[in-house]
Amino acid sequence: MATVELRFSALPEHVRTARLVAAAVARRAGVDEAVLDEVRLAVGEACSRAVGLHVSHGIEAPVHVALIEDEKKFAIEVGDEVPGGPGSPVVGSDGVPESDGEGEDEMGLAVISGLVDDVEVSSGESGGLIRMSWPTAAAPAAP
Repeated sequence: MATVELRFSALPEHVRTARLVAAAVARRAGVDEAVLDEVRLAVGEACSRAVGLHVSHGIEAPVHVALIEDEKKFAIEVGDEVPGGPGSPVVGSDGVPESDGEGEDEMGLAVISGLVDDVEVSSGESGGLIRMSWPTAAAPAAP
């Protein structure tokens, strides 16, 4: 099992790089060419969402992406460091939750769910994680 890890500052301009790397690694892993656009779009949505969460919560830690090549599938994990994970409200100094683009967050998750059949979204004290996977072509039989 091979893994490529990326960490990047929570800046929108780095999302494009993550998309390009994910597509290149997916191609090498054996993901069908017809699915590569879905991989690019899903990674772009997940990374944009993580960047948005980091910015809206004032977190300066990097966004992390793991590209995992297995025998029968290719998985991508995009993690943020927002405690409580997806949709965690930003609380103002008066203790009242502020709007943090939660509608955009839900829209991004809906887009990802529409693009990827196997997707899991989890959250915890150390942040949120979106795990997506696609099947890879079976290894060619030896002659």
